Formats: sequence, C-alpha cells, structure tokens
Amino acid sequence: MKGVTSRIQLNMARINQLDRAKIKALEMTGGAIHTDLVQSQTMPRKTGALQNESTFVDTSNSNRGSVQIVSSTPYARRLYFHPEYHFHREPWERTGFKRENGELVFDVLDEGEGNPHAGGEWFAPYLAGGEKENFAPNKFKQFYRQEAGV
Repeated sequence: MKGVTSRIQLNMARINQLDRAKIKALEMTGGAIHTDLVQSQTMPRKTGALQNESTFVDTSNSNRGSVQIVSSTPYARRLYFHPEYHFHREPWERTGFKRENGELVFDVLDEGEGNPHAGGEWFAPYLAGGEKENFAPNKFKQFYRQEAGV
C-alpha cells in the first residue's frame, strides 16, 4: 500500500475577511432587530426615550460573537417583565388650564406619542416559537453574504 500525501495552502487574507464579515454581520443584525422593534411599535412609549435614546445595540463583545440590545432606563426591566400592565397605546395628551390676561385658558401641557401595540415582553416575537423567530438568522445570513461577498 502506498502512502498518501496532501498539501493544504490556506488563504489567510480570505479567512480574515470572512472573520471580519461575520463580526460586521452580527453587529448589523443587532441594529436590524432594534430597528424592527421600533417600527413594530411594541415598546411602551410616551416621549420615545425608552425605545430611541435609551435603547441601543451594545457591540463591545461582537468580536466574541455577542451583541446585546440594552435599555438603560431603570424602568425598562419592570415594564418588560410585567405584560399584565395596562399599557397606554393612544397618543398622550395631558391638558390643563393656564391664566392669560386674568382669564383661565385651556392649554395642552404635555404631548407624546403612544405605540399602538405597546406591551411587555417586546422581544418575545424574536424568540423560538415567536412569529419573528427567523428574523435574526435570516438577517445575519443576508448581511454575512453582503459583507463577505459570497
């Protein structure tokens, strides 16, 4: 029996490109989930602070295969884990009266936008068994192909 030999030459430049592509695709997938979440109008909302300014994609561990969508407000956890709350879904309007030239005048003191589908557990549709369970894998695949050029 004769011996078999083989020679393998790795294209390290291409392997590095694919590694960078998977990290970028993961970060883009986190951003796509956040965007879809906002567009789904499921997070409780009055001023938009929770879903816009206080919720962001943390990519600090993306090179280790992990991104997180973080809500940095102290009330986010309470709202998320209590879907039984009665969430306000209409536009907010707090009204009152003010004095102008000695007369009481109707005044809108505060306005805000409600989310029509607001409730707790707003990530549930993206988990296994949810209606959007394939959203993240499909987005990752799309972004990876785009970034890797495959």
